[in-house]
Formats: sequence, structure tokens, C-alpha cells
Amino acid sequence: MSRRHRAEKREVNPDPKFGDLVVTKFMNSVMLDGKKSIAERIVYGALDIVEEKGRQNPVEMFHQALENVAPSVEVRSRRVGGATYQVPVEVRNERKQALAIRWLIAAARKRNETTMVGRLSGELLDAANNRGAAVKKREDTHKMADANKAFSHYRW
Repeated sequence: MSRRHRAEKREVNPDPKFGDLVVTKFMNSVMLDGKKSIAERIVYGALDIVEEKGRQNPVEMFHQALENVAPSVEVRSRRVGGATYQVPVEVRNERKQALAIRWLIAAARKRNETTMVGRLSGELLDAANNRGAAVKKREDTHKMADANKAFSHYRW
């Protein structure tokens, strides 16, 4: 990782159906091998199912799911005098969003529904209702940070 200067953030265009930047970022994370049209079909299909089952605006439910999965604290490794400590630190907003997106997609891929559309919609509905594997991942991260609170004075 270069220490010369920070990598500049690329701007993404809002998605064509909902006009939402976060949905575009999510779609780009779902995409494999540059197959954007397939990722688009998966995300829009999942949001359609969320709209049917949730009886709400799908974009609002999507944002609610992301909010429920986003961690507020995490642990970072810090070496102090030959020992490595897990130091709890607060998570920046950009990283919160990135982690939430990554965890949602990973949890959806591990589910056992037949299609990715079904898996993703199921995980989004679960996350919007504060349950599911992605929310459990956030809870585990918070527990780990809580358990290592004693080392918080090593924060930098």
C-alpha cells in the first residue's frame, strides 16, 4: 500500500432505475467478471421481490438493511513492544457502507436458495428486520470490540 498519497475516490453514476448512488455501489460489488448487466438483473430482481414481500419502497428497505448491517466499531491490530493488540476503533462512514455492502453480499452468496436473486432478496429482507447472517457479523464485530475495550488506550 502506497504511503505517498491517498487513492482518489472514483465517482459512480446513479443507477438508471432508482437514481441512487448506493444501489450502484451495491450493484458493482455484486458484479463478477465485469458482467454488469447480470449484476443489474440480480439487484433489480431482488429489489422487486423485496417490494412484493415487504410492502414498502424497496430502496428504503435496502437502505434500512444497510444501516442495520453497518458496524459502528471494529478492532484493528496494533503492535506495541512486540505484542499485537486488538484495539477497538470507530469506523468511518465510507468504510461502514463498504463493510455493510460486502457483508450483505457474502451472506447472500452463502444462503441456500436456488437463485442469486432469491438469496439476495432473502438476505435484504432479513437485514431490514435485524436478523440474518450479515447482522450477526455486525454483532460479532461489536462483541469483539467490546471484549477488547481494555486496549482502547492504544488507539492512534
